Amino acid sequence: MKTLKFNIFGTLIAVNGAPGAWQAFYLGAEGKRRPADFIVPADVAEADLCEYLADLFHEDATPRNNSAREINHA
Repeated sequence: MKTLKFNIFGTLIAVNGAPGAWQAFYLGAEGKRRPADFIVPADVAEADLCEYLADLFHEDATPRNNSAREINHA
C-alpha cells in the first residue's frame, strides 16, 4: 500500500491507499500515528492530495508555518 507524507502548515499527515480508498493519519514526533479526524474524498487524485490538505487546513497557516508540501514517497 502506498503511503504519502505531507507537512501541512507544520502538521505531519500520512495518506495511505489509492484514489477512491484514501486513509489519513496524523504522524507523531515519536513515529506513532493516529487516525485523522477528517476524510479524503474518493475523487481526490494522488497529484491533488497536497492541495486538498492545504485547502482543508488553511486556517492553521502562520507566518512561521506557511507552506504545504509533500515530504516523501514510501
